[in-house]
Amino acid sequence: MEFLEVPLFDDDLFKLNIRLAFDLLFTILVVWVAYKPDQKRMNYVFMFILMNIMVFFICFTLKKLDLGLGMALGLFAIFAIIRYRTNSIKVKEMTYLFIVIGLAVINALSNKQTSYAELLYVNSAIFVITLLMERSWSRRIADFRSIIYDKLDLLRPERRGDLISDLRLRTGLDINQVDIKRIDLKKQLAQIVIYYKTQTLHPNDPNPMPPDHGDSTINKV
Repeated sequence: MEFLEVPLFDDDLFKLNIRLAFDLLFTILVVWVAYKPDQKRMNYVFMFILMNIMVFFICFTLKKLDLGLGMALGLFAIFAIIRYRTNSIKVKEMTYLFIVIGLAVINALSNKQTSYAELLYVNSAIFVITLLMERSWSRRIADFRSIIYDKLDLLRPERRGDLISDLRLRTGLDINQVDIKRIDLKKQLAQIVIYYKTQTLHPNDPNPMPPDHGDSTINKV
């Protein structure tokens, strides 16, 4: 049965539901298990899930249309020119965004030559590898911030230990490395970069450090 030369129903609806179930299942596993969103990351979860669903439906729809390769690539090039008018997204979040987009494309564009067993294997491999990397490798990566520091006497090489101790005391961060970028002798201030182990702050912490990599100023105490 057709309405205005468009079929009201075909078997592709079953394929759509099954592949969408695959896609959503492993996207949720990646986002909620590997990424482990907290209160500060919930905005990224919103972006990951909706971006994944939109890319999935776009790919599935384009697959049914008789489009040339150039037209299809041109449509997907839209993503390359979209710019979010907000703070820059960190590399890690951009990587997760690429993962959820990849899951959508894989599950939407699989054809008769790809069995559901292969599809399950690919999705599982992506999730497991992401989880292992998140649990093992990412713990070794130190976060960093650029700050303005006021105690120039502690910047001497022989007082590096005192400098790190002072920064740990005043910021509450587990700082393990400090790089000096610029010193302003007139203002008695220096721009330094601190590297510290990422830690989860308690929600009642009265002086949490902002999560972004911006510039901060440590005032004299």
